[in-house]
Amino acid sequence: MADFHQNGNITTLHNLRSRGVEELNYELSAFAQTRKISLILPSLFSELQGPALPHILDELSKVPYLHRIVIGLDRADEAQYRHARDFFSRLPQNHIVIWNDSPRMQEMQARLERLGLAPQEPGKGKNVWSCIGYLIGCADSAVMAIHDCDILTYDNEMLARLVYPVANPTFPYQVAKGFYPRVGDGKLNGRVTRLLISPLLIALKKVIGDRDYLDYLRSFRYPLSGEFAMRTAILPDLRIPSDWGLEIGVLSEAWRNLAPKSVCQVEIADAYDHKHQDLSADDASTGLSRMSTDICKAIFRKLAADGTVFTPNVFRTLKATYYRMALDLLDGYYNDAKMNGLVIDRHREEKSIELFAENIIRAGNVFLDNPHETPFIPTWNRVHAADPHFLKDLQIAAREDLVEFA
Repeated sequence: MADFHQNGNITTLHNLRSRGVEELNYELSAFAQTRKISLILPSLFSELQGPALPHILDELSKVPYLHRIVIGLDRADEAQYRHARDFFSRLPQNHIVIWNDSPRMQEMQARLERLGLAPQEPGKGKNVWSCIGYLIGCADSAVMAIHDCDILTYDNEMLARLVYPVANPTFPYQVAKGFYPRVGDGKLNGRVTRLLISPLLIALKKVIGDRDYLDYLRSFRYPLSGEFAMRTAILPDLRIPSDWGLEIGVLSEAWRNLAPKSVCQVEIADAYDHKHQDLSADDASTGLSRMSTDICKAIFRKLAADGTVFTPNVFRTLKATYYRMALDLLDGYYNDAKMNGLVIDRHREEKSIELFAENIIRAGNVFLDNPHETPFIPTWNRVHAADPHFLKDLQIAAREDLVEFA
């Protein structure tokens, strides 16, 4: 069953549980004979010590169709990198752990800085961008998938359903975005999507008027999911945000580069839970406070690039409109949760809304005060144009780390 949303015309592919994972894996293995499939795992070293990643590796070890797994390792010293190599060694697929903090990789960063092309800050965006560069340099994969390393409810069927729409050569999709219900441990989760993204997009439509881009974002059931797959031909021209707006940024790039019929969302799980971020109301540089600000900036930047004019008065009106919309939606979430026997802390939810409202103004001020800010890491096409040997040298540096610290 396919669901075609009128706004944005994004195809929604459902998980009707009529096909088992063995059948999916068999068909994907057939596709992989001519369309190699690779997986990128952006990881913090701390995630190696958590409960989710060991189970993820157990599940990935069962996947027959993966050609390569590229693991980007952040926040690790030499001893931790050695441990990570051993930790991931159980994977039967061709794989590499890229030590992003190694002296060699730091020299590659300095090389980009001399060209004025370096990512401005560490984080998931830079990690994913580096892994994509390595994969582009390999030049042997037709499909790439990415998912997070903190998924507590992971099973390999999630990956199969995520990559199937872009791996199937008879399908038109260039990008597939995963979605799933955000319910776990008897609670209604997904605060940032429910309490920020949904009411913000409604408020923006009221304040600035109809925009195809807003309808496009509203077509996605869970725009902040970290699970997506794409055909690798689009990777060299993909602009990766350098902050926490990665997921919105990738959707915006799909909007910029592709026809809507080339983008789909696919239901990949019946249940999903992962590590939850703190609200961090007292520290705007971390947690959901930082995330919400970066997401707002990503949306404002895209709308401005499409011709929307923002002023301080617009952002003040947007804050007030958002706040009313968010409280109205909260009533519905509260009633839905109660009807289904789920726990929802209304006081905590309203505190989140208050913080997000303030961060709309914060993001707007940052946007207005820094008109020359370069929010995206340069595309790999641009890096290659400036330094044609960089991609190959990036591969060499990652592999030399692998040999030296074996």
